[in-house]
Amino acid sequence: MNANSSNDSRRNFLKKGLVTAAGLYIIPRHVLGGKGYTAPSDKLIVASVGVGGKGDSDINYFYGTGKAEIAVLCDVDDRRAAKNRNKFPTAKYYKDYREMLDKEHQHVDAVSISTPDHMHAVIGMSCMQLGKHVYIQKPLAHDIYEARLLTQAAARYKVVTQMGNQGASGDGVRQLIDWYRAGVIGDVTEVFCFTNRPVWPQGIQWPSQKATVPAELDWNLWLGTAPYKDYVDNLVPFNWRGWWDYGTGALGDMGCHIIAPAFQVLGLGYPTEAQCSVGGVYVGEFQAGYFPDSCPPSSHITLKFKGADGKPDIKLHWMDGGIQPERPDELGPDEIFGDGDNGTLFIGSKGKMMCATYGRNPQLLPTSRTAGTVVPQTIARVPGADDYGHYQAWIEAAMAGYGSDKEKNLSSNFKVAGPLTETVLMGNLAIRSYQVRKPKADGKGYDFPGRHIKLLWDGNNMRITNFEDANSFVKRNYREGWSLPS
Repeated sequence: MNANSSNDSRRNFLKKGLVTAAGLYIIPRHVLGGKGYTAPSDKLIVASVGVGGKGDSDINYFYGTGKAEIAVLCDVDDRRAAKNRNKFPTAKYYKDYREMLDKEHQHVDAVSISTPDHMHAVIGMSCMQLGKHVYIQKPLAHDIYEARLLTQAAARYKVVTQMGNQGASGDGVRQLIDWYRAGVIGDVTEVFCFTNRPVWPQGIQWPSQKATVPAELDWNLWLGTAPYKDYVDNLVPFNWRGWWDYGTGALGDMGCHIIAPAFQVLGLGYPTEAQCSVGGVYVGEFQAGYFPDSCPPSSHITLKFKGADGKPDIKLHWMDGGIQPERPDELGPDEIFGDGDNGTLFIGSKGKMMCATYGRNPQLLPTSRTAGTVVPQTIARVPGADDYGHYQAWIEAAMAGYGSDKEKNLSSNFKVAGPLTETVLMGNLAIRSYQVRKPKADGKGYDFPGRHIKLLWDGNNMRITNFEDANSFVKRNYREGWSLPS
């Protein structure tokens, strides 16, 4: 039974029960619960996997809409779960999402997933196979292969999906779209996306000293699909982001926020080429500081896209670790570039525009043009977009069902989020190709064959066509006992 049928059955049962109790009279909802009351059958019943950190804010945004019931909580770490277990004392609690789904799948409509990146796909796919709508934090997946399969699964299982890059629903992105469609800056040929992340350790050696696993943490479950390693301090709950086994670095953390405006404005598809350079990893002839298990502390990635609808090809730059593009001449010397640390700059044939993180504070350059440039609104705004709107839109779409207008108009359903995530992860594939090291033929030192080549990407077949070593990063191998449901 798919999610829509399951939801309809449960709601019909509740409605029939009310009709019977009322002597075959329909009782108005406000009589049952007072003014403003929301009947249980009009709420989305949500389970949440990963309930600390970002999971905590996700839960409370869902709850704050007044349209979701937080019915089940799941986390491998009791410490991280404590706050919301206290706030939602009637919610059932599990450590293992598999046990949760086995026992609760008939009682919930949807699942929110806010775990480390390496567990997004296996949990998300397990939920979709049960007909559950899913909200998955960015990035959608750890690997390009996983992102592609999740995108396909959303259509196959007919479930309502949304990725947690909330800026995609913001007014700022929509203003940029309106300006571009009106031809204000002409045809864009180059985009610069930049961030100050990482703000966690990267480009370092794995700690040599193992530590004692906290009693509240199930370390084996936390590792999940990743290779087994002994527990070390300062990895959980945040610094996992800098290790390829678990995280996706600065790109995975911020790329879905900062590249998303370009993706939406320009209608980008799969990139065709990728190249990169990284900082702080390779020093001198002996390659001191070579730590391929760790994301680098900074990088500059260039991706090329075919222009859509006859538009010229587009070159997109990603810069992290505090690297920024040259300030545009049109920006005043004392004006802030993006938000100072993060931003997106569009360079068009007739002008330039920029925005801050999440697409906020859109500006034409020079900024004096912004207030005086009025164009038709071509894309509807999402109510409450700068607060809870991204969450509420998903809830309402899930209640309306797959294929409804509400579902089709979601800002980051997997039809949108999947290709965006693949683009973000293509940047990481370029970085990891750059890190490939092989002994020289004479046995003296190493070659880095992926360091200075341009990678050519066949998006439809998910393959690099000119550097075979890169294809090992398209799809990772899971630890024994774990697999991606298909």
